[in-house]
Amino acid sequence: MLTVTTAELQSATARFDAEAKPATFDTGRYRMPYVSWGHGPRTLVFVHGLCDLPRSFAMLMARLCGEFRCLAISLADGRTDGANLGMYTHADYAHDLIALLDHLQIERVDLLGSSFGSTVALRTAITYPQRLNRVILQGGFARRPLIRIERGLARMGRFWPWLMGDLPVRETAMRKLEAPAFVTAPKEIFDFLLVNSGLTPIRAAARRALILDTLDLRPQLQQVRSPVLMIGGDRDTIVPRMYEAEVEAGVPDVRRIEYSPCGHYPQYTHPERMAQDMRAFLGDR
Repeated sequence: MLTVTTAELQSATARFDAEAKPATFDTGRYRMPYVSWGHGPRTLVFVHGLCDLPRSFAMLMARLCGEFRCLAISLADGRTDGANLGMYTHADYAHDLIALLDHLQIERVDLLGSSFGSTVALRTAITYPQRLNRVILQGGFARRPLIRIERGLARMGRFWPWLMGDLPVRETAMRKLEAPAFVTAPKEIFDFLLVNSGLTPIRAAARRALILDTLDLRPQLQQVRSPVLMIGGDRDTIVPRMYEAEVEAGVPDVRRIEYSPCGHYPQYTHPERMAQDMRAFLGDR
C-alpha cells in the first residue's frame, strides 16, 4: 500500500499555494522569508534541511494546519535575502528564529527541525529554553562531520554561482542513494523532492555543510529542557543511526520512533504517519 499518493501531493501543494501566507521579516542579518498556514491556538514552527524549502512540508502542514498555526521559515541563502553567509554562524539561526517570534509576538512554540534544521532546533532549545514547548527532530543529530570528499566539494561550492539543481550528476546520484527509501511512493513524490532541493543555491548548501563539519552540540544536550521526539528512517543514507543515538544519549527527555521502509525524508514519503505521531506527541502534555 502506498504511504502517500500523487493526488495527496497535488491537493496539499495546491492548498499550500492558495492558503499559506508568505511574508518577509528583516532579522538584521537577512530578510527571512516565511509562510504562515492555519489559525490554531498553538504555533508549530518548521525548519527545513540543508537543501530544502518550506514547501517541502506541504503535505505535513496540510494535515496539521487545522489544529496549529504552522510557521515555516527559509534559512539564509545569500541569494536575494541580503545574508552575508561568510559571517553567518550556527548560533545566528537560533537568534533569527527568536527574532521572528518576537516580531510576531509569539511567546512559546512547538518546533520541528528537519536534518540540518534539527541542529537549529537543538541550538534554539539550548539557548532559548523558555520559548519552546516541545521539539521534534526528523533525521536529527547533534554533530555530523563531513567526510573528505564532502568537505572538499563544500569548500569549492562556496564560490559556485549555480543552484543545486544545476549540478549535472545530482539527480542520478540522488536516485541511486534514495531510491530504496521511496519504494512505497509514486515517482511524483521523488520529483517533488528533486524540485524543492534543487532550488537551494550551491553556495548556501556549501556554507551550511561547512558549519556542520565543525559543529558539536553534544556537550550542551543536557541543557535541553523540552520533551523531544525523534523521527528516523530505517534506510537513512544521510544521517547514520549512530548520530541519532548521540542525541538520545544526551537529551534528558527524549524518545525515538522509526519508520520502515523509510529514508531521510519522511515528510515526503510518510506524511500521514508523521502527522499522526506529531499530533500525539504534541498533545501529550
